[in-house]
Amino acid sequence: MFFPRWKTLLFSTHDLFMKMYEFYQCISVAFSVRLRHSRKDMSATLQKSAEFPVSRMAEHLIGSEIIKLGNEVNERIRAGEKIANFTIGDFDPAVFPIPELLLEEIIKAYREGHTNYPMANGMPDLRAAVSAWTEKTHGLRYAANEVLIAGGARPVIYGIYATLLDAGDKVIYPVPSWNNNHYCHLFGAEGVQVECRHEDNFMPTAAAIRPHLAGARLLALCSPQNPTGTIFSKEQLEAICDLVLEENGRRAADEKPLYLMYDQIYGALLYGENKHYDPVSLRPDLRPYTIYVDGISKAFAATGVRVGWALGPQSIIDKMKAILGHIGAWSPKAEQVATARFLANEAAVGSFLQSFKGDLLERLQGIYEGFAGLKQEGFPVHCIRPAGAIYLTVQFGLKGKKTASGQVLGSTDDVTAYILGEAGLAMVPFSAFGASRDSDWYRLSVGTCQVAAIDEIFRRLRKALSSLQ
Repeated sequence: MFFPRWKTLLFSTHDLFMKMYEFYQCISVAFSVRLRHSRKDMSATLQKSAEFPVSRMAEHLIGSEIIKLGNEVNERIRAGEKIANFTIGDFDPAVFPIPELLLEEIIKAYREGHTNYPMANGMPDLRAAVSAWTEKTHGLRYAANEVLIAGGARPVIYGIYATLLDAGDKVIYPVPSWNNNHYCHLFGAEGVQVECRHEDNFMPTAAAIRPHLAGARLLALCSPQNPTGTIFSKEQLEAICDLVLEENGRRAADEKPLYLMYDQIYGALLYGENKHYDPVSLRPDLRPYTIYVDGISKAFAATGVRVGWALGPQSIIDKMKAILGHIGAWSPKAEQVATARFLANEAAVGSFLQSFKGDLLERLQGIYEGFAGLKQEGFPVHCIRPAGAIYLTVQFGLKGKKTASGQVLGSTDDVTAYILGEAGLAMVPFSAFGASRDSDWYRLSVGTCQVAAIDEIFRRLRKALSSLQ
């Protein structure tokens, strides 16, 4: 009697275990499927996150085309190629050293222990020196509290954009011009490009600017112009100034005004009978709407010393000070102390500028005459006579020409590569400054040029041009 019952119980227990095992298998399968889906979902999420690792602004920001090209050329030079690198708007210290007095004052300031934070808007002595130097050089009177010192002109321009613009605001600027397209991208502004013509020396005209003024927040101008080395005539700038005054007079009291950023970082480098003009000197009523950009970078071959400044209405200067203070864009204190002492020495400043401008003009004029000679020989080149800054505007009409190897130069990139490869001449196409990629105009910078090398450059260039069909 007992055995059958035990057997029945055994089979019942077996069935129970089998059912539990089947249930476990089902759970395991379900869990495995769910785990696979979870991993797939997680992988998709991670993949989606990897597609947007940074802000949209940073994702679509383009690095400096000029620096990229200059670095590529320098790599080829280090590899042994013989190249005249006229790309970067910089100076070779072996050719163009900073003023001796400025160097001595920098060393002295560091030895005196000026290594702590400077004041947020700049050292008082420097702001006073900038005020005095600006009045003497340009006839502009700005008090020390209307001056803001920063680590070069770039932070100043950044501060102007940050202070005046909201996302979507409209900025008008000429092309070719330096970096305005990138600053617009940084702040989500709407950049409105005004294409400049050879007939106007690549400077913007009032007629070209007028159609874009409605609703604009900022007009960005520069003279002498980077990249062209050309300048505003008095009449050209007066007409533009009148447009800005007219536009602001038309706007309602609660409407944002139109401001004018005037970059005169090359304003001390004018040649011959050419003169520098600025908005407020021509139209004093523009003072509430104008912010100037200036510094020692170009006038004193001091690009690495990093002392720049803005001049403008105190209300705007104070806001710029707060913004640049948050990002620490100060000029080093020792350099500020040294620059103040240097600018206060009128004899040293005047002596350096006279010599420096003479050396620059010797190079600019020598290269200009070289291109004029090639043009007279029938080669399809052109060069605009130097007026200011350290640049020449050069044209190579070589598209459609065929090289000795049979390659047709069909684009500006082809022409640039040919001139670099065959003549060893490196320049920056205007397309790097916002102009059309079809433009056959170039910026040539003389900050690294040795006078003795000019004849050899044109010998190679003549040979390269002669081999084209």
